[in-house]
Amino acid sequence: MRLAGKIAIVTGGGSGFGEGIVKKFVAEGAKVIVVDRNAKAADNVAAAAGANAKSLHADVTIKSDVASMLETAKSHFGGLDILVNNAGIGHLPQPLDQLDEDSFDGISAVNMKSIYLAARIIVPYLKEKKRGVILNMASTAGVSPRPNLTWYNASKGWVITATRGMAVELAPFGIRVNALNPVAGDTPLLATFMGSDTPENRARFLATIPLGRFSTPEDLGNAATFLCSDEASMITGVAMEVDGGRCI
Repeated sequence: MRLAGKIAIVTGGGSGFGEGIVKKFVAEGAKVIVVDRNAKAADNVAAAAGANAKSLHADVTIKSDVASMLETAKSHFGGLDILVNNAGIGHLPQPLDQLDEDSFDGISAVNMKSIYLAARIIVPYLKEKKRGVILNMASTAGVSPRPNLTWYNASKGWVITATRGMAVELAPFGIRVNALNPVAGDTPLLATFMGSDTPENRARFLATIPLGRFSTPEDLGNAATFLCSDEASMITGVAMEVDGGRCI
């Protein structure tokens, strides 16, 4: 029960790594707002987690929706201690000069602007409390970029830099900020990264991971729980690789 008494928001909580984080947080005693733009997915995850989870249909790129995240946490569970900015999107592998502008704008909005909006809305509340934890979902792509994913790589490099800047600036307010760098996982985004989900593409991808497997939602749930718990009270500004050795 490492998160007993804590209230958390997890964006992109309706599937993949976000779902794994929600499940682990609830198992460790937290109460969680499960945020997703797919309302049915959020509902399903929250229902499976039980009374300590509540779903919220929201788009993290819209300021009013982000505001509703904080208001729901306060009205339903009584406050907020942990924000997990997990929502993210990718793009199909392609030369960097061929990605269309709408796709670039989408990546910028979901992977970057959403963290900015969450900071605008939620950081003042945490500053007033003089405590809190923010966890951003970055990627090994921000550390060791892959060809033909340049703009996704760049967005995750931004997340890592933003995490470090936030950590330094918010430390005097008792707010810790960290990030996770997963390697690709067996989630809905996997096919996007590989171009197509075939046994051959999976084998080529796995060959780049020394431990020989993808990141799982459980892996990210375990790492997120540690970084958001009081066990990590001296850790801030870290981008922890959960990658089976991919970045070595």
